[in-house]
Amino acid sequence: MRIPTRTPHTLVAFGVAIALAGCGPSSEVAPASTPAATPDNAPAESVEPETTSAFAWPASLVVVGDGFPNTGDACRRIGESAATVNWLDDSASLAGCPSADAAAALGGTIVGEVEGVTLVSVPNSPATAGDGEGQGDALVEGTPYHATAQVRCEGYKGAAPGFCDAGVVRGLETGPYVEVSLSDGRKRTIFFNADGSFLTFSTAEADGTAALPIESRRDGDMTIAILGTERYEVPDAFVLGG
Repeated sequence: MRIPTRTPHTLVAFGVAIALAGCGPSSEVAPASTPAATPDNAPAESVEPETTSAFAWPASLVVVGDGFPNTGDACRRIGESAATVNWLDDSASLAGCPSADAAAALGGTIVGEVEGVTLVSVPNSPATAGDGEGQGDALVEGTPYHATAQVRCEGYKGAAPGFCDAGVVRGLETGPYVEVSLSDGRKRTIFFNADGSFLTFSTAEADGTAALPIESRRDGDMTIAILGTERYEVPDAFVLGG
């Protein structure tokens, strides 16, 4: 029997095959792979921060100013309307906030919610002696006012020009306000900014004042505040004190 002769080339090929077999992957070591994206490791989507500028304030609320307690804040002062009449209080400001968190940050009492607006009653800051402009005024005995006077007024229910009793509350972070007593016992509240400039009137849908145009102008050291046909002349010294 003739035994085939192995050539050098055959031996080399056989050795390479054995070497390659020894370098194969071990059954105990899994090959490295790139994990597929899953909900856990997928990149987070960019989320735009919420802004209150786009918040739609409902028509059922009388929204006053551009922020509460400071201009630019998320909350707003809320005036009298059929939706809020049960929550108004002379000793507190009613504010509306686009979220419960913003309302809680005001430190008042959350009293309700109207069409997505959280309402919070914020106690008016009491006047403290020597604590800044308008502060330290003693209250007029038997009233909530720091001063009382008569201001020129006209136009309420067709009234001729004359004088109306008025009282002012100062020392509030949101600015002072003047309450004017009308001929039938009602009061017309005029809000001012902290610097004494006119802000707005308190109006209500129930008596039709919410639909009336509001404007103001200056005459020397006096603000002339106008609500529909009503006109009130309020001196700066009365609003801010001495």
